Amino acid sequence: MELARTAMKRKDLLLITAVALGILLNPLNTTMISVALARLQEDFQLTFGEVSWLISTYYLASAIGQPLMGKWSDLYGRKRIFMFGLLLVTAASCLAPLSPSFGWLIGFRIIQAFGSSALFPAGMGIIRGQITSGQAQALGIVSIFSSTSAAFGPSIGGFLLHYGDWPLIFLCNFPFIIGSFLLAWKLFPRDPKPEGGAMAMDWTGVALFSATIFMWLLFFLSLASGFSLWQFAVGAALTYGLYRYELRRKQPFINVAFLRDNRNVTLIYVQFILTNIAFYSIMFGIPSYLQQVQGMDPQQTGLVMLSIAGFSVVVTPLVGRWIERSGSKRPLLVGTAAVVAGSLLMLLIGDRASALTIFLVLSVLGIANGFNNLGMQTSLYAFVAKEETGIASGLFMTSRFIGTILSSSLLAALFGDTITSGHLHSMAWVCAALGLLMLALTARMPQGSSATD
Repeated sequence: MELARTAMKRKDLLLITAVALGILLNPLNTTMISVALARLQEDFQLTFGEVSWLISTYYLASAIGQPLMGKWSDLYGRKRIFMFGLLLVTAASCLAPLSPSFGWLIGFRIIQAFGSSALFPAGMGIIRGQITSGQAQALGIVSIFSSTSAAFGPSIGGFLLHYGDWPLIFLCNFPFIIGSFLLAWKLFPRDPKPEGGAMAMDWTGVALFSATIFMWLLFFLSLASGFSLWQFAVGAALTYGLYRYELRRKQPFINVAFLRDNRNVTLIYVQFILTNIAFYSIMFGIPSYLQQVQGMDPQQTGLVMLSIAGFSVVVTPLVGRWIERSGSKRPLLVGTAAVVAGSLLMLLIGDRASALTIFLVLSVLGIANGFNNLGMQTSLYAFVAKEETGIASGLFMTSRFIGTILSSSLLAALFGDTITSGHLHSMAWVCAALGLLMLALTARMPQGSSATD
């Protein structure tokens, strides 16, 4: 009996590893490119505004792809969609280094974003369906890969640029793809026969959702040069139209009735948006600041940025055990308070700040990242039925990418054409304000919710 239990635990761990290796591809490729922007500008003869579309289009494709692939995983089978996603990432990672122009590179990044968007909702559905005990611990392991891979991105990108060039940022995906593919092929349960097929998809809802996200992306990116009234009006009209249309659908792409009736889930999505505005502002703002103001090279920048990733890794398993015992509210209160503290500590960073000072300040933000990612993830699944895991997970990650879109707009508005310590301090005040809002929202959450409730 004990041998069988040990074997089962080993199988569960390998299954979690298969999911985790796939899931990390999207957040890793989101941030790994940040330290390569200057090199890409030089290689393709671009302005910063032009090269930033490499980031914005990835955000846009991921924001649309997460709920779409989540719905597909619920309809067509989680193993099928997971493997399909890995194949798309493989194709994009092979072709991107061969891009003859910047337009082709953007196209391959969009394919990569759609492929990697399939992995989180399908993978989380498999974990929730296959692992019945110690689910919060399993989610904690996955969260380490998901949240800290984004934090490790600038560090990995810095090392790859130091020893090679930007194509390595795509080629380094292959060890993760191969490991995930082999384990998933062997361990994932066979999917049941799909029911409903393509006709079960709410394609009008998909189109409305895509148009809405795209219009808001244009609006937020334009804020750096002024307020566009027509873009705001069209974005608001599309949002209202999407809400009214999906409310009447029996099988909507975005279940707005569920979001309206389940305020706890909606609250978690709002919190996750705010978390990622602050996190990605720091993840993209700090590397540029370190290189342009502090005079660090990509490798030094990567080493300093390791503080965020390292402390996220250290605290995440501890947070998982805490959540298992008492639910996610208290860890989230600590995490949101750490966002406020870390943001205010950024005010200590000046033109002559030492690398050690910057490292220690960023470590507080790394702790906050570890607390918030796992806390919000486990809170979500406390209010979501297992059969809704795919679409709920997709919307959860869409919330992340809405936050990243807003963070890019914030950086464009605050940093402008040049980056100074004063601009960094302005970003710190905004992030502190976001942290206070997150703290207030967390205080309204039900006490003691956990992943296995």
